Amino acid sequence: MGLDRAACIDDLRTLAKRRIPRFAFDLVDGGAESERNMRRNIEAFEDVELTPRYMVDVSNIDTQATLFGQTFDVPFGMAPIGMLNAFWPDADLTLAKLCARQNMPYVASSAASTTLERLADAAAGNGWFQLYVSSDDTVTEGLVARAEAADYKVLIVTADVPAAGKRDRDIRNQLAVPFKITPEVVAGLIANPRWSLETLRHGKPNIANYADLLKGATSYADVQKTLITPGFTWDDLKRLRDRWKGPMLVKGILHAADAVKCAEMGCDGIVVSNHGGRQVAFGPPTIEALPHIAQAVQGQIKIILDSGIRRGADILRAKAMGADFALSGRALAFGVGAGGAMGAQRALDILHLELVRALGQLGVASFEAVGPSELTPRP
Repeated sequence: MGLDRAACIDDLRTLAKRRIPRFAFDLVDGGAESERNMRRNIEAFEDVELTPRYMVDVSNIDTQATLFGQTFDVPFGMAPIGMLNAFWPDADLTLAKLCARQNMPYVASSAASTTLERLADAAAGNGWFQLYVSSDDTVTEGLVARAEAADYKVLIVTADVPAAGKRDRDIRNQLAVPFKITPEVVAGLIANPRWSLETLRHGKPNIANYADLLKGATSYADVQKTLITPGFTWDDLKRLRDRWKGPMLVKGILHAADAVKCAEMGCDGIVVSNHGGRQVAFGPPTIEALPHIAQAVQGQIKIILDSGIRRGADILRAKAMGADFALSGRALAFGVGAGGAMGAQRALDILHLELVRALGQLGVASFEAVGPSELTPRP
C-alpha cells in the first residue's frame, strides 16, 4: 500500500511502522504502562454520536476557526511532540512548514529536536510554544525569553508532568540518550535503510533547546529529570501568567476544578489533555473529561482538546461536547513517518476531507456553528 491508497490515519500508521525501527516507532506510538489510557482516548470518541440532518444547503463548507484574534483555515493544529526527529528525520521542520502552508497552528515542544527559533521561522507566524517548567527557574526564564524573542503567539504551559510516565515499550527497547547500540538496534537499522540513511544525513536527534544542559546525560531518565518539576504549583503558574504578555494556556487539565482555577488566574484557555496517554494509564479519556470541564468554565476561557483524534469527525465531536479547537499530534506524525512531507500532507488532507464530509452529513455548513444540538440524545 502506497500513500495514494492510504484511506485513513490508521493506514498511515501501518505504513510508518514498516519504515521505522521499532525503538524509534515506539517512542511516539507507545503509551504509559498497559496503554489503557491511550486506547481509551481513541475508543471513547466512538461512543459520542452525532445526529445527521438533511435538506440543508451544505454546498459551501467553512472549516475556519478563530482563536486569540487569528483565523485558521482548519479547526485543529499540530500538538507538541518531543524528540520527533527520532521518529522520522527532520519531522519537526516538515510539520512546521506544513502548518505555515495550510494556515494552522504549530505547537513547538520544549523537547523538540529542532531549536525553537528555527521552528518559529518555519511556522511563519503560526507558532505556539509549549513549555516544560524546569525546577531551575533560570532554565524556564531562558526558554520563555527565547519564545518571546522568536515571536511565538501563544504560550502553552504543560502541567501534567509532576512525575515521569512509565512507558513499558521504552523500557523494553532500552531507550537511552544517546541511543544504545544493541543487537536489536542494529537489526532495526539494517531492516530500515531509508530511516538509517536519512538519520545519518540529518544528524543524530537530540533535545535541541536543552543541548547545553544535557551534555552529560547518559540515559533517558536524565533527560526526563530536566523536563519534570514535581514542585510546580499554582503560585508558579501565576508568576508565568504575569511574565507572559500574550495568550497563555495550561495543558494537561482533566479536572473541572483545575479548569476553573486556570480561568480565575487569568489564563486565556486550557488544553484538555492526558499527554496522549503517555503519562498515566488510569486517567479518563479526554473526550469524557471535556463536558464536565466545559460546563464548569461556562465559556470564560477557550477550551482546546487533544489526545486520541484519529478522524475528522472526532474534531466535530469535541466541538459539540464543548471544545473550541483541537490539537492532533500522532495523526500528523504518522503521516511524516509514512512518507515525509508528502505523507504529512496526506494526513492533513485525510483529516480535512473527513471533517468536510462529516459537516455535510450533519447539515451544518460551518465548523463554528457546531454545538450541543448535534449530539444524539441519550436515553
